[in-house]
Amino acid sequence: MTKFADIKGFVFDLDGVITDTSILHGTAWHQLADSLGVAWSDELANGLKGISRMDSLEMILKAGGKENDYTQAEKEQLATQKNTNYVAEVDKMTPANILPGMKAFLDDLRAKGYQLSLASASKNAPRVLGKLQLADYFPKIVDPASLTHGKPDPEIYTKGAELLNLPANQCIGVEDAAAGVAAINAAGEVSLGIGDATELGAADMVFADTAEVTLDNIAKKLG
Repeated sequence: MTKFADIKGFVFDLDGVITDTSILHGTAWHQLADSLGVAWSDELANGLKGISRMDSLEMILKAGGKENDYTQAEKEQLATQKNTNYVAEVDKMTPANILPGMKAFLDDLRAKGYQLSLASASKNAPRVLGKLQLADYFPKIVDPASLTHGKPDPEIYTKGAELLNLPANQCIGVEDAAAGVAAINAAGEVSLGIGDATELGAADMVFADTAEVTLDNIAKKLG
């Protein structure tokens, strides 16, 4: 097991970890589902968390029994429409949208010389970081266009560590979704889950919320 003293880098997911864009994604997908005549539900909203744009679209179409109603080109168009909805929501963001305690945690990491990278499947991650005024904290961002597999495949976290030129076992991956935790574990990194301890039971350590995530608390859990 990796010891706290071995950790040199942190690979962050964005949504549910640094800020909560899932609300904005939810709004944008809800708008699209309405326009397609697909009934929106909590179950559908929860199912879309942490998966890619095209996979999310397929899930919505399937929920409405419309998975065979559109050509691939039309599906691309629908995904673009959703993204336009989403970007309009993102552009309203400010540093006030950073989750509790996360700015202080990032400041502490930077002050103590840890390397940081971002492993978000969102193509809009750089735009979000800009609105939150956190862009300079993450000079290294995994390009979602370079990925061939989505979470729970480890690829995005493997690339996150590679960007830092660190071996996987010297990195902590930070996630709020079970698929993300699975991806971190499969990449051979230490997994830090934020949220429900049962849902994130596979994580090496779990914190109930972002405010609890501090280097001191991580050190206590890792030893």
